[in-house]
Amino acid sequence: MRAFFTCVFAIVFLLSCNYKSQTADVVFHNAQIIDCDGMDTEMAVSGGIAVKDGRIIAIGPSQAILNSFKADEFIDLEQDFIYPGFIDAHSHFLGYALNKTKVDLVGTTSYEEVLDRIVVFTEYNNSSSDSLDWIIGRGWDQNDWQDSSYPTRHELDSIFPNRPVAVRRIDGHALLANKKALELAGIFDLVQIDGSHMEGGEIILFPDGTPSGILVDKAADLVIDVIPDANHKTKRNALIDAQKDLFAAGLTSVTDAGLDVSDIKLISDLHSSGDLQIRVIAMASGTLPNLDSAFAKGPWRTDRLIAESIKFYMDGALGSRGAALLAPYSDRPYFSGYLIQDSTSYRNALSTAYDLGFQVCTHGIGDKAVRHILNEYNAVLGGINDKRWRIEHSQVVTTDDLPLYASASIIPSIQPTHATSDMYWAGERLGKGRIRRAYRYEDLKNILGMVPLGTDFPIESIEPLKTFYAATIRKDSEGYPENGYYMDQALSRNSALLGMTIWASIASRTEAETGSIEVGKWADFVVLDRNLLKVAEEQILNSHIIKTVVAGSIVYSNGKN
Repeated sequence: MRAFFTCVFAIVFLLSCNYKSQTADVVFHNAQIIDCDGMDTEMAVSGGIAVKDGRIIAIGPSQAILNSFKADEFIDLEQDFIYPGFIDAHSHFLGYALNKTKVDLVGTTSYEEVLDRIVVFTEYNNSSSDSLDWIIGRGWDQNDWQDSSYPTRHELDSIFPNRPVAVRRIDGHALLANKKALELAGIFDLVQIDGSHMEGGEIILFPDGTPSGILVDKAADLVIDVIPDANHKTKRNALIDAQKDLFAAGLTSVTDAGLDVSDIKLISDLHSSGDLQIRVIAMASGTLPNLDSAFAKGPWRTDRLIAESIKFYMDGALGSRGAALLAPYSDRPYFSGYLIQDSTSYRNALSTAYDLGFQVCTHGIGDKAVRHILNEYNAVLGGINDKRWRIEHSQVVTTDDLPLYASASIIPSIQPTHATSDMYWAGERLGKGRIRRAYRYEDLKNILGMVPLGTDFPIESIEPLKTFYAATIRKDSEGYPENGYYMDQALSRNSALLGMTIWASIASRTEAETGSIEVGKWADFVVLDRNLLKVAEEQILNSHIIKTVVAGSIVYSNGKN
């Protein structure tokens, strides 16, 4: 980077001989620029950036930039720090947006609090317990309660005897439904005919053999499938509203890991109308019939939308014991989770995706699921390549399987806050030996020399600063554990920043346009009040987003300047 700035300085110095000889739309100056691509240093370089038509046209010392350019607007950043725009490599943008219209159950400390929030939600929305409208919510996590056993439907049945209620666990892989919702989904009849287990899912039963209300993975889909979809207007308004939160967090691009083709089209339309400015990398859901729709349309992209990926699901989540493990759960003997994908149909889908030029991304959390994906990818890809197929989460990976990433250039896509959210109970699920093969972020980074970082929001917070903190410090916001969580797997601060910028862009095949501060790329960047590479660890989460800029336009400002 020093050589880069030396070159830029020389160019800008020569240009400055012709005072104000060039035209820009906007000039950002008096800033400290941090761009860590290929650099392992804490240095920030004082300078400015000139932007025209949304792209960076010059970078260099502030005075040289000011001398060289006339512009419609000059913005003094008062020595605050410019970073490449933060990119979330794995999230659920539409899901987060729609969740804001539902019952928020994140952070509940008991089942009683879950019930209270549902009741308050219905009262606030002036709806009665006898309404036929569905009550939908998400965010509960029984692992955070004093009683960590699954809740049951009895209390919901009592409060809402005639109104369907379905509230999803925070990971989205388990769901609690009341009797009315179960009846509408035909769950009682299904249990009588087929029992509680099904391929890729489970219906948890009471001792008397009736459904308890808890449905895991594909069993949960039976209820989800009968819930009326949000209409076009609701989705549109939710996305526009949610975008404000993302910009305030410093995000300039997000990856939505699993969308219907119709929803990708909606996002594209909102980009075209100017209502949506955030860049979106959209993974089309690999479930039928959406998979057929994605294949029929093929990969496509615009300036702000990349729709070139297919997202499959191989297993469930660790928290709901749906993740597929090679050996049984330590806290549930004789049960190892389950694979969701049929091997034959999955292999056929991978081959079709390969032929059509799609990037493939598959959810894999348990070591059995990860191994299965690695074997299938290797069979289709056939060696080193630049297709950039990914395994989303790569949460539990055996050491023997690590070489299978490198042999087919497979990218592990990780979410660091999962480690610090799960650390309180993950050891009980996996046991002392196997927990050392989970959340192994440094090992995964070393496979290809890079690793993209995301959040998986709304499962976790949308804030990239929390991703950075969890990846490097490996503690919760209260500073627990004192010495960090298995610190041999912590990323360096430089690697974490790369993972949130250029590495995330590489993993989405967008590095020619975004991910770093370079002449010719889109002017996507975020301005913070401190240097994340050297600030004391206790100050990281206290950092403030000063501005967020997309294509040279300020889309968020905290009002400082």
